[in-house]
Amino acid sequence: MKIIPLLAVTLFLAVVAQAQPLSQIINPQQSTPPVAGKELVNYLIRVDWKDPKGDPKFLEVLTTEGGFELDTMQKNSVKINNNDVPVTLKFTGTLTDATDKKCRLQMFLGRTVPYVTGTSGLGSSMASSYSQMQVGLQSTFVVKFDKPVVIQNDENGEISVLVKRMD
Repeated sequence: MKIIPLLAVTLFLAVVAQAQPLSQIINPQQSTPPVAGKELVNYLIRVDWKDPKGDPKFLEVLTTEGGFELDTMQKNSVKINNNDVPVTLKFTGTLTDATDKKCRLQMFLGRTVPYVTGTSGLGSSMASSYSQMQVGLQSTFVVKFDKPVVIQNDENGEISVLVKRMD
């Protein structure tokens, strides 16, 4: 007769466990409920950089809240022994909507830089071997929507970021 109440409690726990995540059963304060009625929007992230030796450059990425990743190539390449070596750009990060006027942006903006590692050959038929090194900026900051913010400024130029909320 004691088996029936034990089976009833076991059945009840099994039904409750199916209805709620285990983390919420063990520690109900640990999990956060989803934000009800939060409108999904797109964000346009624009990065501008000014090279003291060249024209201003930019890139734009359209994304929603969350992660993004862009791998592309710069228009201008580097010449090594009359060979064009491409320079790649990498832009990755996570955008988190903070308020109706600001967001938090964690990002990496970088590029590959080719450099000569050795030369070989005789006379006019010299050949170079090269490698590429990735350089860039990894940072987290707050951005006001529609207001550009300078994220790096040094002798190599200036980099700014603009985030627009696309309603």
